[in-house]
Amino acid sequence: MVGSRISWTRPINVADFAFVSSNTTLMPKVTLPGPCALHFRGGDAAVLASAYVDLGQFWDDTVAAFVAELEALAQAGCAYVQIDETAFAKFGDPEVQASLAARGDDWSRLIDSYIDVTNRILRRAPRSLAIGMHLCRGNRGGQWHAEGGYEEVAERLFNALEVPIYFLEYDSPRAGSFQPLRHVPADKRVVLGIVSTKSGEMEKPETLQRRVEEAGRYVDLDRLAVSPQCGFASVETGNPLSAAEQEAKLRLVVDLAHTVWGEA
Repeated sequence: MVGSRISWTRPINVADFAFVSSNTTLMPKVTLPGPCALHFRGGDAAVLASAYVDLGQFWDDTVAAFVAELEALAQAGCAYVQIDETAFAKFGDPEVQASLAARGDDWSRLIDSYIDVTNRILRRAPRSLAIGMHLCRGNRGGQWHAEGGYEEVAERLFNALEVPIYFLEYDSPRAGSFQPLRHVPADKRVVLGIVSTKSGEMEKPETLQRRVEEAGRYVDLDRLAVSPQCGFASVETGNPLSAAEQEAKLRLVVDLAHTVWGEA
């Protein structure tokens, strides 16, 4: 339940960015929770139970707070932000659709609402920021929250949503096939999350290369990239991998990228 009106009072991620930035020569990426995550979990009832009488005001406050954080990051020198918005990937799960319907939400109308809110933020974000969006179906203790491919949401996800870079979970059959990538327009990029962070079992390089080539049937290779499917510790409980296994997974991603795209 939302207990008070949403307002931005101070930078939340600037100190973390400054720490990382001071300890690397590479470009740091700051990850923010998606602006629709709170509503997705509780629906209108959680928003209107106490703090709000108007859903529109909730969204206005959410947009304003999110934009203020992006502006603070940009002023601190941040150039790269990732929005974690798991709702979009979960909309393809029939069980999630049924759960939303049970609380009075039509998932198809809800995704349009979430796209609108996110676009409002993207249009007001500092032009100096490169912004991507990560989508997955949950990542905690080696477990997940939902399953189902991108097909039902792909056309709106890749075209109506104005984000230029998509980080897509694709490490297991739960995410479906690469066919929905046919909807990705020519001016957008896709990062294939084909290396799992849920298990220490190492993927085979030749299998990963074949998967990239398969995705290349729908999106040109020069607009594709590779990554782990999610973070190694999305929450405090983390995932069942050792530090050595995590490092090995990251090296696997780098080696795969060199194999597919060369050393440049």
